[in-house]
Amino acid sequence: MQLFYNPTITESTAIFSFDKEESKHIIKVLRKKDTDLLYVTNGLGFLFKTEITLASDSKCTVKIISFEKAAPSKFRLHLAVAPTKMNDRYEWFLEKATEIGIQEITPIICDHSERKVINNERFDKILLTAMKQSNELYLPKLNPAITFKEFVKLKNEDIKLIAHCEETDKKTLKSVLKPNENITMLIGPEGDFSEKEIVLALENDFTAVSLGNTRLRTETAAIVACHSVVFVNEE
Repeated sequence: MQLFYNPTITESTAIFSFDKEESKHIIKVLRKKDTDLLYVTNGLGFLFKTEITLASDSKCTVKIISFEKAAPSKFRLHLAVAPTKMNDRYEWFLEKATEIGIQEITPIICDHSERKVINNERFDKILLTAMKQSNELYLPKLNPAITFKEFVKLKNEDIKLIAHCEETDKKTLKSVLKPNENITMLIGPEGDFSEKEIVLALENDFTAVSLGNTRLRTETAAIVACHSVVFVNEE
């Protein structure tokens, strides 16, 4: 199934049109024509079966034939990951985490962060492309970048974890994960979290965890964490 995206569709929508860029792709590249079927999501769990009523490369219009909604995950994973020095490594993480099944991502600026500015618009496009490619119906939420200090002080009811490389008391990630729980996990930059950041996280009810016996790159650690949580929740 080839999946398309339109964030404006709801259960009450009967007819809608794609924007010019998407219309051109549908008609000129994919060579779709009148009465062809397209499957569309709004990124909120809905799958709409539609039929082309106007095969225009500037304004492809479809009517909705039917729709269904996928059940949301029984767990929620929110990864707060420091931007990497090489931007393509972070983009790789965004793509793969979306394919695996993450729900929320927050870039965090840490003491050792070498990159402090991100391009949210580009990151959003990567998430969208990965969602469509993997036939996911829920688009992960990407939050604006925030400082580590601000993030750890946010209040939520999730199980809160921090993965770091310091030789201190840590639990294994495997030992703390259980199905159907909401997890917020911190993943640090190249050079890891500072000692002050680790102490601050622990003071704000985060639990220190280990992701294994080897030292992982930021983006690798984030994917290991993502897959571990999803794996524990597989039925």
